[in-house]
This record gives sequence, C-alpha cells and structure tokens, in this order.
Amino acid sequence: MLKFSGIVLACVALMGYMGNIAFAHGEKKGNTAPVVKEQTAWGIAGHASKVVRTIDVSMGDDMRFKPGRMEVREGETIRFVVRNTGALLHEFVIGTPAENARHAELMLKFPGMEHDEPYMAHVAPGKAGEIVWLFNKAGEFEFACLMAGHFQAGMVGTITVTAK
Repeated sequence: MLKFSGIVLACVALMGYMGNIAFAHGEKKGNTAPVVKEQTAWGIAGHASKVVRTIDVSMGDDMRFKPGRMEVREGETIRFVVRNTGALLHEFVIGTPAENARHAELMLKFPGMEHDEPYMAHVAPGKAGEIVWLFNKAGEFEFACLMAGHFQAGMVGTITVTAK
C-alpha cells in the first residue's frame, strides 16, 4: 500500500508542477492571480504605479512588429500596449535571443503548449494586450512572436537597454 501511495503522491505532485507551467499560449482566461515577480536576465515584472512611459506596438500578419527596434534606459518601467492588427493570434514575448529561440523551437514541436508569464502578451486578432516591465539590467534583448512559424518568419524585434 505504501508503494501505491508514493506513486499517487508523485503523480499529484507532477500534475501540480505541470499546472504551474501550463497556462497561456492563447488568450488569458481571466486569471486574477497576482503576477509572480521573478528576476530574469532581461528584467522583472514592473508595477503599474512606476511606469515612466508607454510604448505602443502593433503586430500583424506580415510577421512584423512596429516599431521593430526600441531603446530604454536601465531602471525604466515601461508599459507596452500591444495591438494585433492581423487576423491571426500573435504574441509579444520579451526575452534574450537565446531564450526566445529555444522557446520558439519548443512551440514548433508543441504548438498547443500553454503558459502565462508577465513578459508575455497573447493578443487575439483586433485586440490589445499589455505588459508592464522593469528593465533593471542593461543589454540587448528582444521581443518576438513565438507562435509556431511566426518567429521563424522573422517576427522579432530588438530592445536595447542602456546603462544608467
């Protein structure tokens, strides 16, 4: 009986772990949980009261972002308002080039993969999404649409964070 209980507990733990990583490569479904602020190589989720400016971004079925290049200063909290002008689902994901490339490869293998991170906005056609991000590290980062095939079609932009 103890062996069976251990297997059941392991399965329950694994399901709980998978549940924590498995939300959102589609539209958010009204998740009201607080944003988990985890430091990344490209910054950390920002607080809306600390926003210093808003950057409007459009993305469309031409597989391009407008603007395709942005500059921010280290320490700035930016609100990105991301509008999908196309007919396909698109997303705006901030990361390092290596992290976005790795994630894009996973999306090709598992196009239905879901997760929800504060540096991602999944935007339905004709809708807008928002990210508030604190750039607390200088460097060259990127934003990309990691929907299967979109990254590979060139749907990538650059964020340069200049040191204070």
